[in-house]
Amino acid sequence: MLSELYQEVILDHGRKPRNFGSVDGVTHSAEGFNTLCGDRVLVTLVMDGDVVKDIRFEGAGCAICMASASLMTQMVKGRSVDSVDELFHTFQGAVTQEGASVEGLEELEALVGVRQYPNRVKCATLAWHAIKEAFVSPVAKVK
Repeated sequence: MLSELYQEVILDHGRKPRNFGSVDGVTHSAEGFNTLCGDRVLVTLVMDGDVVKDIRFEGAGCAICMASASLMTQMVKGRSVDSVDELFHTFQGAVTQEGASVEGLEELEALVGVRQYPNRVKCATLAWHAIKEAFVSPVAKVK
């Protein structure tokens, strides 16, 4: 039953992604491209100091990629760079390591099942790698 709920979350966010589009007043952006399957995301941010004031994404990809980007934008808005980095590491661990902590992931926990399909991990983490690069280099590309 729990896996059905997770599938519903992924399908809902994949079909109707939240924060899809471009943000006005972009201060940072990064594009991610998954050469294995063709997923592409462009993450645009408005930073206020070290806080993500606004975030949106554009792109095309599988349901997992789109759902992860959508969920990420909801989770990171209003957080500091350090807080996003901590969330990234928790999420990365959860999708790559059996038994890793899922504490604080909220709806992102729906994506933890991708660890059973190693070639789908990049789909789930593409937008996350893009935002990390955007923090380092205001205009970046991730492959």
